[in-house]
Amino acid sequence: MSTPTAAAPRAVDTAATIARLREAHPRHWRMATALRVLAMDAVQAANSGHPGMPMGMADVATVLFTRHLRFDAAAPGWPDRDRFVLSAGHGSMLLYGLLHLTGHADMTLAELRRFRQLGSRTPGHPEYGHAAGVETTTGPLGQGLATAVGFAIAEESLRARFGAGLVDHRTWVIAGDGCLMEGISHEAIGLAGMQRLARLVVLWDDNDISIDGRIGLADRTDQRARFAAAGWEVLSCDGHDPEAIDRALAAARAADRPVLVACRTVIGFGAPGKEDTAAVHGSPLGAAAIAATRALYGWEDPPFAIPGDIGADWAAAGARGRAARLEWEDRLAAAPARRREEFRRRLAGRLPARLAGALAAFRREAAAKAPKVATRRSSEMVLEVVNRILPETVGGSADLTGSNNTRTPGLGVFAPADRTGRYIHYGVREHAMAAAMNGMALHGGLRPYGGTFLCFADYARGAMRLSALMGAPVVYVLTHDSIGLGEDGPTHQPVEHLAMLRATPGLVVLRPADTVETAEAWEIALARTAGPTAIILTRQTLPSLRDRPTRANRAARGAYVLAEAGSRRRAILLASGSEVEVAMAARALLEAAGIGTRVVSIPSWELFAAAPAAWRRKVLPPGPVRVAIEAGVGMGWERWLAGEGGRAARSAFVGMTGFGASAPAETLYAHFGITPAAVAAAVRRLLGEDAAEAPVP
Repeated sequence: MSTPTAAAPRAVDTAATIARLREAHPRHWRMATALRVLAMDAVQAANSGHPGMPMGMADVATVLFTRHLRFDAAAPGWPDRDRFVLSAGHGSMLLYGLLHLTGHADMTLAELRRFRQLGSRTPGHPEYGHAAGVETTTGPLGQGLATAVGFAIAEESLRARFGAGLVDHRTWVIAGDGCLMEGISHEAIGLAGMQRLARLVVLWDDNDISIDGRIGLADRTDQRARFAAAGWEVLSCDGHDPEAIDRALAAARAADRPVLVACRTVIGFGAPGKEDTAAVHGSPLGAAAIAATRALYGWEDPPFAIPGDIGADWAAAGARGRAARLEWEDRLAAAPARRREEFRRRLAGRLPARLAGALAAFRREAAAKAPKVATRRSSEMVLEVVNRILPETVGGSADLTGSNNTRTPGLGVFAPADRTGRYIHYGVREHAMAAAMNGMALHGGLRPYGGTFLCFADYARGAMRLSALMGAPVVYVLTHDSIGLGEDGPTHQPVEHLAMLRATPGLVVLRPADTVETAEAWEIALARTAGPTAIILTRQTLPSLRDRPTRANRAARGAYVLAEAGSRRRAILLASGSEVEVAMAARALLEAAGIGTRVVSIPSWELFAAAPAAWRRKVLPPGPVRVAIEAGVGMGWERWLAGEGGRAARSAFVGMTGFGASAPAETLYAHFGITPAAVAAAVRRLLGEDAAEAPVP
């Protein structure tokens, strides 16, 4: 079988373009060429990487960083800086070269030499937290573009709250053809266009090449028309003409809506025999090709060497925003004290002191009133408290507001006509919602949460994974969490999703059993300043199980004893969420039969695993048989059944082994054997007793 290859290169005269640039724009040419040679050298040294995109977009990036991007390399955390997102993250050496040349202190030449090496600040794709100036992790194509929508939303929201004197910046994105082909881009550009995010500019590296070859092998989309149809301003420029680029970027800054600038470029610009082909996309050029390219550029310096005058020009670009930054600091210092301190508090992610007291009071009231409600409704009740105290919360839903219960009174709707609104209607765009929330969280000043059905976490998975990888404090409100949703059937009933989420490093999953635990879950989620949280909630009503108020957040250590054995402990039942009710009913059956049974509520495996070993042993002592109950697949439960002092031969799981079905919830629980009687029978079998002798419920 033949492999698709690149079509014939376009008719491009790079030599003539280079001659024109060197004559008409010598300073720009040398600055852009510095980016190109650094990319070639680093990829060659690593024997791995993507030189083509940095070489093709060097002119665009040079104009952006020297004339338009507002930043100060000496203060990379300046809150009112422009954000730059390299959505085409495979071209990471473009970003690393820019950070090094503009004078970011932690992006040294030594780090460029360590490109793609263990422990370096220059991984293969940009990773948030590795170096100042890397605003978000990119690499999975389209994620950067969609995350940038969240950055732009955050800027609009905070400007409405604090004024343009403190918040007045833009978000710039470099995206490639692959970013625009990914489905998330369609969700993101639709959301941005509807919201008229005028501070968002996407610079499209329109080079007509992907890994397989010409874009026409796989796509014929008119991207300009697509963006225009979504409500964007669409501009075009020659990506190798600095004056044309400058005019396009200036026009983009004046637009009243988000802007796409189609920058026509040549991938691998200047590499003889390789430019404008897929060959230069994802492989080192090789020593001979690099030497030929250097000769064409007129670049005589050795690898990684930057002439002093070019270095000075780039350093000046890095300091260009210093005056604006100092003026901003003066404005912040002169702002009214309450406004200034609130601004600082929100950017630091500090919670108001009164939140803890308000949530404690809510838990006491819930324990006293014992409401019988679905935990999605419990979550809404908690949010009514939280949203009154935390002005930084921004909620939303992927077209399931009434089902997710994520909107509380007084939030208002974030829209082009009202940027003070704190609720976003994302539409049926789970993936873009998750990515946008990443952008809001990384921007700072906002605490985003968004809802969808647990089953549809599949649609948001790519961005949820990046939440965890980056440590972004996003809260995912995932409702309709099991066969308990009933008649909508197996297409909507999640069975494998808890296992999938729990398998994600850095993601804390909380599945509360009642209103009190739901309040504890929200308190845990909001206290996390690094890392996402998924709160898993029911459609069906649940009884109140925590009828005794406690000062401590019992869910904070992941698991705790909800009900102790009434006699010698012979069994431990473990459950989360809606199945804690089943465990409690099974305990009653077993206790009636003289079998002392402890019930352990385990809302969070991650927090329980992180708790001290002494606590885990106290909750799960060795000896008694163990049965876990959950309306999902059993994957992962072996840690708590056969590990932590347990034994496989003395443990069992009661839950799902396949997909669900369409029927009322109570019918499904009986059909799939997730009942108190089934749990009691499992305990009796493990104890070697005749299950037939158990009392009939």
